Formats: sequence, C-alpha cells, structure tokens
Amino acid sequence: MANNEIQLMAHLMRRAGFGAPFEELEARVAKGYEATVEELLRAEEKPDWEEDVARRHMIGGHLGNAMPEIQGFWMQRMIATTRPLQEKMTLFWHTILCSGDSKLDHPETMDTHIDMVRENALGRYPDLLVALSRDPAMIIYLDNRYSHKDSINENYGRELLELFSMGVGNYTEDDVKMAARAFTGWTLAPAMNSFIPYQRHAFKFQYDPEDHDDGEKVFLGQRGRFNGDDIINIIARQPATARFIARHLYDFFVADEVQVPAWQTTPPRDPAAVNVLADAYLQSDYDIRSVLRVLFNSDFFKDESVWYARVKSPVEVVVGTMRLVGDHLTPAPGIESLVGAAGGMGQILLNPPSVEGWHGGKEWINSGALVNRVNFVANRVGDLSLPGVQRIVERLGDITESISPSDFVDGCLELMGSIRVEEDTRLALIAHVERGGPLVRDTEEERASFARKVGELLQLIASSREYQFA
Repeated sequence: MANNEIQLMAHLMRRAGFGAPFEELEARVAKGYEATVEELLRAEEKPDWEEDVARRHMIGGHLGNAMPEIQGFWMQRMIATTRPLQEKMTLFWHTILCSGDSKLDHPETMDTHIDMVRENALGRYPDLLVALSRDPAMIIYLDNRYSHKDSINENYGRELLELFSMGVGNYTEDDVKMAARAFTGWTLAPAMNSFIPYQRHAFKFQYDPEDHDDGEKVFLGQRGRFNGDDIINIIARQPATARFIARHLYDFFVADEVQVPAWQTTPPRDPAAVNVLADAYLQSDYDIRSVLRVLFNSDFFKDESVWYARVKSPVEVVVGTMRLVGDHLTPAPGIESLVGAAGGMGQILLNPPSVEGWHGGKEWINSGALVNRVNFVANRVGDLSLPGVQRIVERLGDITESISPSDFVDGCLELMGSIRVEEDTRLALIAHVERGGPLVRDTEEERASFARKVGELLQLIASSREYQFA
C-alpha cells in the first residue's frame, strides 16, 4: 500500500481521534478512507467501553465526591474508547460550551454534564443547545438560577449569543435581554443553597412556570412570546451561527485560527472552507455529523498544507501518547496522574479558566509547558516495558537482517503514527543514529542495545515540532 495513504490516514486519525498506532493505520487503510470516516461518524454502532468496570476502579468519582476521579474517569475513557471521534467531539464542545468545577464545586454535576455533551456531540446543534440550557452545571455556572421574571440575570443569554452560537457583532444588547427573559424559570431542583456546604445531592433541571416571563419579546428581529426553546431555534437558523460553528470546527479539525476574540476583525484563514462548512450546517438541518462528513472528505482537509497545522492540546498529547504506548487501555490505578500531567501543560479537564475556555494554538506553547510536554512523551515512549513501545522495537527488528540509520529513522517515524518531519529534522535524527554505531542485533546484548536505541530515538522524535502538532 502506498505510503501517502498511510500518512493521510494518520492525519485523519490525529484530527478525528487522538492518533493511532501503525497497526491500526494499516487496518484502516485496508478498509478505505471514506469507510473509515463513516465508521468514525457512526460512533453509536461501535460497542462502548466497559463503563461499569471503570467505575469500580473509581469509587470516589462514582459517588460524586472526588473531582480528581471524575477527571480521571473521562481521561480513562478517552484513552480506552472505541469511539474516538465521539470523545474528540466531547472535548471539542467542552472547549466552547464551557462550565467548570472551580465555580460549581460539585463533581457529580460536572460528570453528568460531560455525559450530556457526549450524548449530543454528533447530533443537531439546537438539540445540544437545548440540553445545555437545561443542564444543571450550566444553570449554576452562568447563574440562570438567579434569573427571575421580575429580575433577570443576563449571563446565560449573553454567553449563549457571544460564545456559544453567533459571536460578537451579530446581535444587540436588547437581544441579550430578550434571551435572558426567555430563559427565566429554567432552574434547578432541589433549589441550591450556597450557605450549606454539604449539599452533595444530584441536581435536576426544573421549569418553574410561575417564574417565567411569558410576555412578548422581540429577538433578532422576530416577535413573539418566546421561551428558551424558541430562542434556540431562532439562533440555530442564523447564518451567523452557521459561520461561527463552521469556523470553530475548522480551527479544531483543520488548522489553528486566531483566538475567538479576534474573529470580529480578522478574517478566517480559509474563508472558502468556512463557507463550505457553514452551508453544510444550514443544508443538513443543523446536523453536526453531516458537517463533519463534509469536512473530513474535503480537499481542504486532506491538503498537505494543513498537516501539522494545529498545536495539540495538552489532553490530546496525553491521550494520544498513552494510546500509542498501550498504557492505561484498561482501568488501572494512577489515571489521576495523567490528568495532572495535562494540567501541568496548561489544560485542567472539567475546569477551564473561564467561560471563554482555553486559548489554544500557539498559546499552548511556552517554555514551561513545552518542557512538560516533551518530558511527558519522552518518559513514555522511552519506557521499553510498555506494550506499544515493545511492538515498535519488535517490528523494527523484523525489517531486515541489517538496517541503515536512514531506514531506522524512517521506521521509527512510521511506527510512531506515520509522522512526516521536515528534512532538516530527519537528517539530524539520522546523524544522531550514525553516531551511535552499527544497528546490529545478532546477540542478546546487541538486541538489548538495539531496543535502547529505539527508545532513545522515539524520545527525540517526541521533542519534534511534528509530534507536538497534529
């Protein structure tokens, strides 16, 4: 099979999932690119992971009283999932439709919030927004429990328009107020009392008709006695919403854009691509799965100019590396340390810095975070006891009786997920291998030395731009 087929499949799996070891790439190429896209999109047709087994390893998280275990449970799910696009989309929405435990201080509510996002991640966007508006985590995070028909709180109405759907410049302050009025009465049961520190019961959405403003409203040029569902339906069909969601999808799956606050004044990196995705959104009845099908099969996604055009988020670095080395593919102690590793790189799961989420792209890279990223990966890929690393060593050892430094480097790059580095980087890696002496493996001692050289080269590749980018 052609090398470029493997590399295109690797590009797809880095974006539509968390990367894939070489054996998986080979199997997917044998299926075909379009068939793989369909398999990823039809996540519900794949058997889900054994949640009950994972829960037994994380009792505190299951009881909802230990945030590290809740975070670890999701990290474990991303590593072990048989539905990589569903988890990738859950992470995508978590970076946009933000709520966080720093304000909630209620892990069980954050756990059910992510379950809600996952359930709706590939469906119709207005359905996701309705579920979000009824989600206890969001009701707490953006203060809709404090919004009453005689005294509205504008926080949710504002962020729904500014950050969750249309973007600045596409609505007025009056639209914010009308949206806030429409969502009055959307609250919690039981009522939350901030002065009682031991409330660990589960919250549920409750609609209180006595507290809902049922009066006439004028929203985005339309008049009616709108409720929250009506507001979302109006928002969903706006061309501005189509463009806003399309640009977010381009930024996350194709190539890094400028940060969202600059979108009002900075045009998209590829306006034509954003228009294609926006049209797909409107023509498919706002169906995200349909938009992604267009995206992954498009020429602008497959174009080699956008390969390695996204900086991996810390969670992508951690999850992708663990899937590569074959560690934590089943529930085991220590998963919380991986959450901490991502936090040390700048991304704490379920706790974004603000409702605006994380600023990604090149802002993921600073001197401290970069050291943490490289060290994390290097420690794993250099561990010869891990099954994924052992498979790389074994496969390289089977290539031929004698392997040249250039073939050795190319083999390591291929087996780490078909990574294509710049030629200067490749030549530097070859020069390093040449300085290490012959790559022989006739004796047991030589085979042990060969394995150490594999681990060492994998560590060097881990520090390359291409490994840290997607």
